[in-house]
Amino acid sequence: MLKLILTYLSQAGWARSIVQGWGFAKRTAARFVAGETLDEAIAVVKDLNSRGIFTTLDHLGENVTSREEAILAADEIITIIVRLVNEGVPSGISIKLSQIGLVLDPEICRQNLLKIMESAKERNIFVRIDMEDSSLTQATLDLFDLVRENGYEAYTGIVIQASLFRSQDDIKELMSGLCRVRICKGAYKEPRTVAFPKKISVDENFDRITELLLDQSLEIESSVTPDGGFSPIPAIATHDQTRVDHTLSYADKIGLGKRGVEFQMLYGIREDIQENLIGQGYPVRVYVPYGSEWYPYFVRRLAERPANLWFFISNFFR
Repeated sequence: MLKLILTYLSQAGWARSIVQGWGFAKRTAARFVAGETLDEAIAVVKDLNSRGIFTTLDHLGENVTSREEAILAADEIITIIVRLVNEGVPSGISIKLSQIGLVLDPEICRQNLLKIMESAKERNIFVRIDMEDSSLTQATLDLFDLVRENGYEAYTGIVIQASLFRSQDDIKELMSGLCRVRICKGAYKEPRTVAFPKKISVDENFDRITELLLDQSLEIESSVTPDGGFSPIPAIATHDQTRVDHTLSYADKIGLGKRGVEFQMLYGIREDIQENLIGQGYPVRVYVPYGSEWYPYFVRRLAERPANLWFFISNFFR
């Protein structure tokens, strides 16, 4: 019930206007968000890189309401790409298509996405296209296909959510194109008509998809690039120790080298697992979000783990 309430609040405009005005909320969000400016975010990325952690940067924002906002968001993403190259920071970037106009006007989104991908290709930067809620799944996959058809397949990857019924079929289709895939559980509240209602079913689907991706990585000898700029085919995004253990066990069983799989986690969450994996020699990439539109992302993090919520409440009394 608590997760349902928080998921609703993450999308509620009235709640956003209230919470973003609370100083303690901003302080707490700083645990999960690397500042409001690109300068702050790049400083965090450099610190993570110095500790052997790869990164993907994301300028927070989603569901723009005007053409101007969509174009500004795309321009900010291109600014990130340029800054990463100018400062010699080997980071990828992550983008949400609703931030560059997908819900507003798919044609605007298409134009913005191709503009972003051209900038990324010119500068050899990897772009991960994030997956949003199930109402946008097919449109996101269609635009991912468009990007690949336009010659950007080496510079992009996609995200698939284990919570959705359709995901195994989507994975098999993506595997036929040797696509780089991040598998995650999914942070959105979805209707029972499209998603598994029980956690155990999501976990089982996650493990099955993970095995498919690891098998392909072994078959084609996929590997993270030496500087960490580009991921291998399988990116396993989870903070669940059981899912991590299953991935490690299966990789060992099939003889997959450590650089043939990458673990991905969110900034500020389960740093103990991150350090353990790095100590074992596995690549770890941290998703580093920044920007003034931190509220929806922050509340989704509270919904995911009770410990995060208690951390938020404790800051109220400081």
